[in-house]
Amino acid sequence: MALWQARALLGGALLVAGAGAQAQSLPDFTGVVEKNAPAVVHVEAKSGGASHKTRGRPGDMPDDQEELLRRFFGMPGMPMQPREQTSLGSGFIISADGYVLTNDHVVDDADEVKIRLQDRRTFTAKVVGKDPQYDIALLKIDGKALPTVTIGDSRTVKRGQWALAIGSPFGLDATVTHGIISAVGRNLGSGDQPYTSFIQTDVPINRGNSGGPLFNLQGQVIGINSQIYSTSGGYQGLSFSIPIDVAMNVVQQIKEKGYVSRGMLGVTVQPVDQFVKNLDLPDANGALVAQVTPGSGAEKAGLKQGDVILSFNGTPITSSPDLPPLVGITKPGSIAKVEILRDHKKQTVDVKVGELPRDKDALAAAGGEGDSAGGSAAALGMSVQDIDASARSELGLKAGEGVVVSRITGSAAASAGLRSGDVILMVNQKRVGSAAAFRDAVKGIKPGDTAMLLVRRDDSTRFVGITVPSER
Repeated sequence: MALWQARALLGGALLVAGAGAQAQSLPDFTGVVEKNAPAVVHVEAKSGGASHKTRGRPGDMPDDQEELLRRFFGMPGMPMQPREQTSLGSGFIISADGYVLTNDHVVDDADEVKIRLQDRRTFTAKVVGKDPQYDIALLKIDGKALPTVTIGDSRTVKRGQWALAIGSPFGLDATVTHGIISAVGRNLGSGDQPYTSFIQTDVPINRGNSGGPLFNLQGQVIGINSQIYSTSGGYQGLSFSIPIDVAMNVVQQIKEKGYVSRGMLGVTVQPVDQFVKNLDLPDANGALVAQVTPGSGAEKAGLKQGDVILSFNGTPITSSPDLPPLVGITKPGSIAKVEILRDHKKQTVDVKVGELPRDKDALAAAGGEGDSAGGSAAALGMSVQDIDASARSELGLKAGEGVVVSRITGSAAASAGLRSGDVILMVNQKRVGSAAAFRDAVKGIKPGDTAMLLVRRDDSTRFVGITVPSER
């Protein structure tokens, strides 16, 4: 045998041996799947039909556009038939007597929710309570000795750890995917669940995985799969899960009082990045106080505009989005230690944490008293945020023109065909140039009303009608 042939064979043997060693070091997920898959459920939420005023005709113009023409331009409508819509997702059983966790956006505005177990048994679920801010819903089905998951501790999760998801992507039950934790404490900013510090993974999560569990190697649930970052609507490498500690706190509050309360400091903050030199900071860590709410705990404790918040109850604030989740999970009425930088000097201030006013969706879900949910952006089924200067330039917008849809949260906007990234220029023929202006413009919209929105997508601009679902 020639020397070069021997070297080639030896190299091949080493390569195979190396691959074998690597394969042996990879985790075996079969035990986790066999133990937990029976407790992971398929969720089917139906909304619309004869009980809703949002109607349409197959093959004809979209119902919201027809309603828009009728209401604003006096064009007669035609007899319309009820339209039913179905939302598919995942969930998991947390107690043997039938409590199920899923995402709020899976069951939002549903008339009927069906739960299907892995053994093909089907139950009608009751929505016990839900919280749009955390995107969590607690359901209840009638059953005994049901299979359950084991709840873990999301506070111990670290980057680089293995993670496993089980769910129903595209309606395919009991689908298993895996990956690693790529980041913890990931905040997506004020426009999208500002009170949630997500677990970020590269676990393949697709449509239908929403509400399903994220497991560690010990078979414990560490998160609820909630969002993906994608340009196509499919998995693209970035997935975000709500920490299970946050979710179980929501469960406890819903069971005890029927709604979720969040702490409120009473400040509006922004990044310090461009003011590092002005404030004589060693780095860009911290949150700059831009506004202090009159009468709040922050004002009473003496916090001022221009203060830089460096830590909250001992947890460092790396950037301004870090603060809301920490404050939100703090019990109202408790005293928080807030470290600030003022006039180049550090000091610690004791602040009595207030209670954040409950959003209208949470009030409605809890059956509480309050104004109609129809006057909020949430009732239209969307979240919006301001557009920064560079984005305006790229979009060809003028200063103070338009807001961007950051997230579709409900069936109303989804039925109208709106998407994240759409730019809203007008609401009911009134121009909007900020998220605050948008909220003001929709305040008077009531259940059953249709909002007339001027929407720009890519190079086209058109009016879209969104009908606020009627109260049931």
